[in-house]
Amino acid sequence: MWRALFLLVALLATAKSEYKYETLWFKVPLDHFGYQRNETFQIKYLVNEDYWDRGNGPIFFYTGNEGQIEVFAKHTGFMWDIAQEFRAKLVFAEHRYYGASMPFGNKSLDNKHIGYLTSAQALADYADLVNYLQGNAIKPPYPVIAFGGSYGGMLAAYFRMKYPHIVAGAIAASAPVHQFTGMVPCEVYNRIVTSSFKIVSGRCVDNIKSSWAVLRNFTKSSNNTAWLQKTWNLCDPPNTTSDVQTLIDFLQDMYGTLAMVNYPFESDFLMPLPAQPVRVVCQYVNKTFKDDKELLTGIGKVLDIYANYKKTNKCINYKSSSYGNLDASGWNYQACTEMVMPMCTTGLDDMFEKSPWNFTEFAEKCHKTYNVYPMEQAARIQYGGNRLQAASNIVLSNGLLDPWAGGGVLNTVSDTVVAVVIVDGAHHLDLMPQNPNDPGTVIEARKIHKQNIRKWINEYWK
Repeated sequence: MWRALFLLVALLATAKSEYKYETLWFKVPLDHFGYQRNETFQIKYLVNEDYWDRGNGPIFFYTGNEGQIEVFAKHTGFMWDIAQEFRAKLVFAEHRYYGASMPFGNKSLDNKHIGYLTSAQALADYADLVNYLQGNAIKPPYPVIAFGGSYGGMLAAYFRMKYPHIVAGAIAASAPVHQFTGMVPCEVYNRIVTSSFKIVSGRCVDNIKSSWAVLRNFTKSSNNTAWLQKTWNLCDPPNTTSDVQTLIDFLQDMYGTLAMVNYPFESDFLMPLPAQPVRVVCQYVNKTFKDDKELLTGIGKVLDIYANYKKTNKCINYKSSSYGNLDASGWNYQACTEMVMPMCTTGLDDMFEKSPWNFTEFAEKCHKTYNVYPMEQAARIQYGGNRLQAASNIVLSNGLLDPWAGGGVLNTVSDTVVAVVIVDGAHHLDLMPQNPNDPGTVIEARKIHKQNIRKWINEYWK
């Protein structure tokens, strides 16, 4: 559970076509908040001006999250779909320490250099970049609307909150701004994962739940681990207790990802997956199995859909800390410092083994890995937690099929901090390109987004 929990948050569906943009670079300070280090480095940003009205068209600004920015630009179709309607300039900014925006090159993620990877530093990068795009004008000429999904959605909301003079409004999709200590139960994420599977089949859930004990017992024999490696097409057999735990962690992350990206169309953001992947994989475990091998064969077919749907991988590397297409290697450091998001399972209301949240154990693991201790309350104190009444011009949208909705804002806070609930939507489906299979609820959500964007732009010009 500890590894790359929120990595799996940053997921979007395949774009309808290749989008065109210019790749540019912008110099930012290494440290925006101190005066003893004057180093600078460059962050990448992508620009499209095909439909921009240079007279008074807005700037649509994507607050890049944990990965290379080209991936988010390619898959955030909503911004591209409405650019012509709003005559907008599109900008996608890459988050420091991700993609190619590395302050210290290939040494950036070393413990000696990683300390300037924070959300506050990234937001300050974005503020400087927007100021530059506005021509450093005292009275900025263009309204700026921030967009983001998952951690990027959190950043979009925080960007408006921290820099309201720079950002006119924010569309924050699937942003778990409440997923912090004491704000939501630590089991809520995995409870929703289970619910997404249970909607398809209660037997599917029961078989997955029973598979953990079966797998642990089965792998006690070396003959069985060799069979499992061959049947599941694993790169390495799970020969040790540590290997078995790593494999179980991988499987649990797999179920969470399948629930998050349970879209009504084929997608390929992290890895290629079919439409309605939860329904697809449940067909392999929706029966009464005669023995353990038959059950594990079914689980192996689920694993094959998840990790090798297009049959492009020679084997499944369950030991990889960053599986799939998105390079988010820095996220574990953020989770070990400011973005502490408690996760647990009860084994009662979910389909997983019981695993309580233990902050002390988590903190020691962070210290062993990065030589840092987490600041458990940092994000809540910096960004308001569930006290957002002073904020304004933010739409927080969540799909109820999305496990991260448990940490999202599901009730409207005020006239200007609005919650949009998409009953049959998975993880920030509303930011994806239009698709013939879109449910009516996401179509309506996008209409609400556009109404708010139009209102914010009009208010800017008053």
